[in-house]
Amino acid sequence: MGIKIYHNSRCSKSRQTLEILKKKNSDIEIVEYLKSPPTFEELSVILGKLKYEPRELLRKSEEVYKKENLSDMSISNNKIIEKMVTYPILIERPIVINGDKAVIGRPPERVLDII
Repeated sequence: MGIKIYHNSRCSKSRQTLEILKKKNSDIEIVEYLKSPPTFEELSVILGKLKYEPRELLRKSEEVYKKENLSDMSISNNKIIEKMVTYPILIERPIVINGDKAVIGRPPERVLDII
């Protein structure tokens, strides 16, 4: 199984991370997650591979974060995941998965830790 990147082509960090992967001639599956968001189950698995709590994967600068009042600490982890599935712009990017390991490509060179 190759490497999977949850990619946003409009994001410079995501583009830089993808370039690093391509230079390593990796077998890469590119998921345009804004067009094809992960399911609740897929996102739960990704969080496990990242060893992240759902809140750690949220992009807090997005307007929908404020609109949905996601800074409210009483919101459950499951509800946070549901919001990321509904509003994939909330998901930090890029996420790179290689087998049972995953990283956020910030900085893009972090991807080298798992390939």
